[in-house]
Amino acid sequence: MIIGYARVSTDEQKLDLQIEALKACGCERIFTDLGESGYKFDRGGLSAAMRVLEPGGTLVVWRLDRLGRSLSGLVKLLEMLGDLNVHFRSLTESIDTASSGGRLMFHMMAALAEFERSLISERTRAGMEAARERGATLGRPKALSEEQILVARDAIETQGATTRELATHFGVSARTLERHVRRLTS
Repeated sequence: MIIGYARVSTDEQKLDLQIEALKACGCERIFTDLGESGYKFDRGGLSAAMRVLEPGGTLVVWRLDRLGRSLSGLVKLLEMLGDLNVHFRSLTESIDTASSGGRLMFHMMAALAEFERSLISERTRAGMEAARERGATLGRPKALSEEQILVARDAIETQGATTRELATHFGVSARTLERHVRRLTS
């Protein structure tokens, strides 16, 4: 079975061109999403299309960006289709995973997505290192100061205060206070 999928980002845009192209290439059913972002992959029309696809079937889009705008998301979706033994075809880019050339294109996309993730990771690490060298403190601010932890420990040990009371006083959860006091006493 050949299933078509069409998407536009805003309600003002039209699906006509995509639907005509999908019908012309033999799509038996066409699912659509109107006014949906291409960055998220949790879309009603796409989910419905995925549910009806069967092994040996093909999912067809007019253009790759109609399926999604995130390269890593596209790669994950195409891998999922491959795991289901479903082919993928993009009409404009002439990608067809039923052919050797189409599979090559898919693997090139996967390699590019992995490369992109690697670059992002390297840039993030370099940015964090540069921030550390400038003396910046990374991560969330501490919930309690060392002085507050000492006061809480002392109040628990000498005055019989409860963790819950102190946590409320300091504006943190009882679990957070317990963790900090335990760290201080160990």
